[in-house]
Order: sequence, then structure tokens, then C-alpha cells
Amino acid sequence: MNLKPGLLLLLIAGFTMAINTKAEAINVMPGAEPSGRLYEMRIYYCEPGRLDALLTRFRNHTTRIFEKHGMTNVGYWLPIDNTDNKLVYVLSYPDMAAREAAWKAFGSDPEWKKVASDSEKDGKIVSKVDKIFMHETDFSFPMKVTGPADDRVYELRIYHTNPGKLPDLLARFRNHTTALFAKQGITNLNYWLPDEIDNELIYMLAYPNMEAAKAKFEAFRADPDWIKARDYSERNGKIVERVESTYLRATDFSPIR
Repeated sequence: MNLKPGLLLLLIAGFTMAINTKAEAINVMPGAEPSGRLYEMRIYYCEPGRLDALLTRFRNHTTRIFEKHGMTNVGYWLPIDNTDNKLVYVLSYPDMAAREAAWKAFGSDPEWKKVASDSEKDGKIVSKVDKIFMHETDFSFPMKVTGPADDRVYELRIYHTNPGKLPDLLARFRNHTTALFAKQGITNLNYWLPDEIDNELIYMLAYPNMEAAKAKFEAFRADPDWIKARDYSERNGKIVERVESTYLRATDFSPIR
């Protein structure tokens, strides 16, 4: 079959566009469909000198008793700069009804009551607990990492958006940011939306070590593709009001290390 030069060029251009479009779609595609599960981030603040007692209780008892009552242990982390004696962890459940039933059963479990009583013979352990109920975004990634765990660093990032700007932030992450993170060798993990707050995005990243964390994020910030995506997304006004960033390391009993 003989094709006129103009038609041949048009077909080549169309074929090239289709390949590029497919490649871009693959680059921004998250690792899994949203599960629909309820996630709960819990932050425990310990009394002075009592963090080790809390970790021992979780390592030897609490995580197992959680599972006994149908809770899923997702991950446990300690801030690298832990001046507040914090433990940060995430559980998941099928839904809120399952969560309420599981915690009720856990709280009345005789084994847990004995563990709690025995562990506090030398004084109260936890001074305060913060809780955040969350669901995955439609671009969330699995909570999975690969490679050596010894020096791995996690980063918990919480974005607070300006009024009405959360959809713009989500579109930017969905269409650009997650792929640009991956381009720099940053591992995307879960991305969540709090159930009771309408201007926050909470997510976690992973890096091989602290040096890589700083270097890779600086490279991301300097990437011309990121600068272009950021500037275009803010053509109608600034999106992010402030960002909270906490570097973490997984505990030795965390399912994700």
C-alpha cells in the first residue's frame, strides 16, 4: 500500500502521541486501587523516661492483641528528633463499625488488662493520645518498601491547604507530584485524607537513608518539571498554606521496616 507523504507523517505523529500518552499514564499511575478501608493514625506521647516501657509493651503484647481482635497493624515509627517522646502508628479496619467493635473487645480483654496493669507498676506510661481517622486517596500507593532496612528513613508530611484549594492539591499530586517523586528515587507510600478535616492531605514517603532524603527532595524541588507543574497549578492562587514534615524510623516490631 502506498501512502502520500503527508498522510504518512500524520500517522507517525498520531502513533508517537499515543505512545507518549500511554507512557505518561503509566508514570502517574499509583501502585494499587484505594482499598476503601478505614485508617487510624495514633500518636502516643509518653511520660518522661517511659518511652522504652511503651515500646516493650507494644513489642511483646499490644500488636498481637490488636490482631487478635481484627485490627491490622500497618506500621510503627519513632520520630528521629523525638523530643516529645512520641510513638506514631497506623492501624486499619474494614470500616468504622469494625473499628469500634475491635477497640471495645480489646479494652475488655483480660489479657490486655493484665498487660496494661503490669506495665504501669512503675508509673503511668502514656500522657496523651492523638487520633486521626483517614481514607486513602485515589492515587495512594501500597505501604511497601524494598531493599535494606537498616538506615531507611520515612517522612510523614501533612499539607494544610488554603480554603477551597484541596482539590487543586490532589489534582497536582495525582497528575504530577507522585511521578516526579518517583523520578528522583523517592518511594511513594500511603496518601490519606482525614475524615473530619477538609483542607489536609497526609502522606508518607521513604528514602534509603537521611542523606538521601535531603538530597532527593532538594533534587525534586529543583526539577524544572516540578516548577512548571507547581506554577501552573497555582495560576489561580496559592494552594498550600503550610506543611508539617517529620522524619521517622520504623520500630523493630513494625510490619513495614
